[in-house]
Amino acid sequence: MEQPEKCELCVPRSVLAENALAYVRADNHSLSPGHVLVVPKRHVADFFEMSAEEQISVLELLRDAHQLALAQHSPDGFNIGVNIGQAAGQSRMHVHVHLIPRYLGDVANPKGGIRCVLPGNRPS
Repeated sequence: MEQPEKCELCVPRSVLAENALAYVRADNHSLSPGHVLVVPKRHVADFFEMSAEEQISVLELLRDAHQLALAQHSPDGFNIGVNIGQAAGQSRMHVHVHLIPRYLGDVANPKGGIRCVLPGNRPS
């Protein structure tokens, strides 16, 4: 596991919103306008290893980020995602919840949503 002193998510930067236990920042590799990360301030790798209070704080900020995205970008939908473990694609071992605004026409066929992360599941 990466050490907290080397973890870019341990130090809140470009904070869009925050509370005592978590913060919101823009995603460095944005998939769409308004794509943000909601991050607990404590270095913890697994969503399920966060305290109940941290999970609540993250979810409260997810709601705030949703409202901010609606106001600033007027998306047509959203995906929310958390990768837990390398097998699920987690590359930064600090919990971060993606809020990804979606727009009509941003992909040819969005049917299936997050079910399409595994090969062979994308509808034709």
